[in-house]
Amino acid sequence: MIEIKKAGIEDLSTIQNISIESFTETFSDINTPENMEKYLKDNFNTAQLTLEINNPNSPFYIAYWDNEPVGYLKLNSGNAQTETVEDETIEIQRIYVLKAFHGKKIGQLLLDKAIKVAQESNVDYAWLGVWEENHRALQFYTKNGFVTFDKHIFTLGNDQQTDLLMKLPIKTNS
Repeated sequence: MIEIKKAGIEDLSTIQNISIESFTETFSDINTPENMEKYLKDNFNTAQLTLEINNPNSPFYIAYWDNEPVGYLKLNSGNAQTETVEDETIEIQRIYVLKAFHGKKIGQLLLDKAIKVAQESNVDYAWLGVWEENHRALQFYTKNGFVTFDKHIFTLGNDQQTDLLMKLPIKTNS
């Protein structure tokens, strides 16, 4: 049984553990240990995650598999978004699922939750950035109706990588 619950500051260590494990599982084989260590240290430290979790424009949702936390979703709206795209948008900054739980539809449920929040927020579209070499994620988002509209540089340690920016229309103009 999979359940998705809104997270709070009491879930900080859970979010931190999933962040580090999931990011490492996904990207350590194709990045240097030094770049990985710097990224993890800068982005998933307690102070940084406390700021993010306490930001009212950045809700987190944790996915539980039989009461075990196995992934999470982080959304950004307003000035919490990592890029200025357009006014009426919501950013899906992270969908992280532990590798042992890939293929169990947890990522899909988290994305469905993101889309539901975007619909409830009445935004024009949801958007995200995904590394151009992360073919599994690109296929997943494309299958779900996201289209590429731009790109930006994502810095991992001292390596500059290209993220494709993808969006999904939410509000239909009638």
